[in-house]
Amino acid sequence: MLASLSAIADYREGHESVTSHNEWLSYIVTAEQTIFNLERIHSFHELEDVNPVLDYVERTLLILDKLPLSFWIKEIIEEVLIWSEVSKGGTLRQRKAWQKQGINLFVHNIGSAQIYIEKNHSTVQNERLKVINTLVATHGLIGQQLRGEVPFIENEPLQDLVSTGMLSPDELVNILLPLNQCIIAGVSEDLWASIKGEVEALIKQIAYHTYSGEPTVLQRLRLLRTLSIRNGERFDTEISLIQEQIDLEHSLDPMKTQTLWYVESALQDFSLDEFIKILLLAVRHETTVLPVRHVSFERLMNLMYYDYKGTKKINVYKKRIIEKYLLDLSLPMIVNGQSIASPHLKHALQHHPEIPDTLFFTFEFSPAAEKLIEFCIEAEKSPLYEKAVLMLFDLFDLRRDAYDRFHNEEDYLAGMNQTADYKKVILEYIVGDRAIDIGPGGGVMLDLIERELPHIQATGIDISANVIEALERKKQLEGHNWNVLKGDALHLSSYVKPGRADTIIFSSILHEMYSYIEFEGRRFNHDTIAAALISAFEVLPAGGRIIIRDGIMTEPATLKRRIRFLEADGLEWLQRYKKDFAGRNIEFEICGEQEVQMPINDAMEFLYTYTWGEEAYVHEVQEQFGYFTPSGYLDFIHSALGDAALIVENRHFLQEGYTEALQNRVLFMDEQGMPAPLPDSTCLMVIEKVKA
Repeated sequence: MLASLSAIADYREGHESVTSHNEWLSYIVTAEQTIFNLERIHSFHELEDVNPVLDYVERTLLILDKLPLSFWIKEIIEEVLIWSEVSKGGTLRQRKAWQKQGINLFVHNIGSAQIYIEKNHSTVQNERLKVINTLVATHGLIGQQLRGEVPFIENEPLQDLVSTGMLSPDELVNILLPLNQCIIAGVSEDLWASIKGEVEALIKQIAYHTYSGEPTVLQRLRLLRTLSIRNGERFDTEISLIQEQIDLEHSLDPMKTQTLWYVESALQDFSLDEFIKILLLAVRHETTVLPVRHVSFERLMNLMYYDYKGTKKINVYKKRIIEKYLLDLSLPMIVNGQSIASPHLKHALQHHPEIPDTLFFTFEFSPAAEKLIEFCIEAEKSPLYEKAVLMLFDLFDLRRDAYDRFHNEEDYLAGMNQTADYKKVILEYIVGDRAIDIGPGGGVMLDLIERELPHIQATGIDISANVIEALERKKQLEGHNWNVLKGDALHLSSYVKPGRADTIIFSSILHEMYSYIEFEGRRFNHDTIAAALISAFEVLPAGGRIIIRDGIMTEPATLKRRIRFLEADGLEWLQRYKKDFAGRNIEFEICGEQEVQMPINDAMEFLYTYTWGEEAYVHEVQEQFGYFTPSGYLDFIHSALGDAALIVENRHFLQEGYTEALQNRVLFMDEQGMPAPLPDSTCLMVIEKVKA
């Protein structure tokens, strides 16, 4: 076993004295400030009662211990590994002392090399010491160069080891390859397996001086967006649009020689346009100190994440605010040095006088904004959430995406995609060869049309930019032929020429429009439904169709039903629901222990939310699923659309799953207390335009 592994094992067994003659270990284990890369964790709980730096060093050493290497190579790599992370350690007092000495604790490989050489300055300045110091200083840079974060010039000290005769090219390769295996596999064995070939090729180019030169700005940007491209980003298309506005190579020229620390971790959730804007803000700056060699986004990375139910999540509230800030700041404005004034957000370029070659980029929120964001995070657990988000809209003038679920967007879209079987029936009623899906969600309807009716060109229209962005990525990633368009369903003629759509689908979306859109000053307005249907009817040709699949109320509405709760907190749920439901006043009377009698439509509206459970509660209490009875819907359609509207299908049914989901939670009974089936929940209506 390596001596360093034995020292770590002794320390973990409680023999703290081992640190007295292993100075590297004393620095790591006395760390009073937890320093870690958020990219490497999935949950903040992983950091509880652990030392992530010690754990990582131990993993790298365990990998090294198993490699079949010569003694002298293994000995060199061991010393590199144990010293390469020391700048993340030390007590707060020790770290302050290091900073005063000019040790760069923010660029960890350089800081660790500075500490290593400072602790070994009394040692004879032999070649071994210089080799190890160089390897510590360049620790991890090969992998980061492959990611686009580091220019090749940062690896030139490795070439100097060869040109000065300290190592032969073969010796350098034989050291660097296992060293990088330890470094990268210590993060992830899968990651090492996926990039091993690229690492080996780059190492040989370094050792044998065959590297062809620094990549262009465009090439480096492509590397920096590797993960986004893998997730469906249309890099070439989007970068072309950016290049139409600015000379990208010239505008980002400073970054050719700069390292960009934590850039992918901090910015991977931003669009390419936003990513470029942030880079421009970071690298285009005037400085009276040394030329900037390092630009760190670590502070922004730490700003962008928070703990959501035990999982690391992007702080979408902060992201939306930053997005709005960047939207108001055009690319030419940034290049020309123009700025915007915002009372609650600004971008910041920060320097430390001890390390003048390092710049820190982040965003700074006003105290009021910080408190409001904290309130939004806390309000996620209650119906106050909707009010908190509206306050956020008002303070920052954010886009009011009607169905923007912020942190829950991914789960919501994934849930939408699970309804494919329920929506297949819609396919039977599609006519023509051009279909529009209003509010496409996760794209399930678009996928169904493409797969089952390949002759039809399907387009999804949504008001939410977030939904459109997600669908664009899905289309790119999965190679779909359907299209998506950001647009307002209440004004379709602004996006779709009359006669250019044969079928318009409203699948589980009209009740959301009814619930969320403030039409003529109020939500839960039937005129919203009328405006949507009229908007669709205007662009349809004669013979075109509107297909509606949505919630339905029961008639006669005077029917009453009893609910007996089989769960101890059921009645408490109902009492809370009555208080929180935004759609209308919910009525019930208690008629026994854990038993109530209610109007049938109030009962069902409650049971829809009760079925979905606590996770969905804060959203479901804002939505009214049923808004017309069957006969009321027919009368409404004829009133809104007139004689040109022919109803070719009108049926309603109980959506699968509700009976099973509720059978062990409630007894549903008629007014006499006899078991009764759940009424129909969903309607399917097809409206044909009989004349233009």
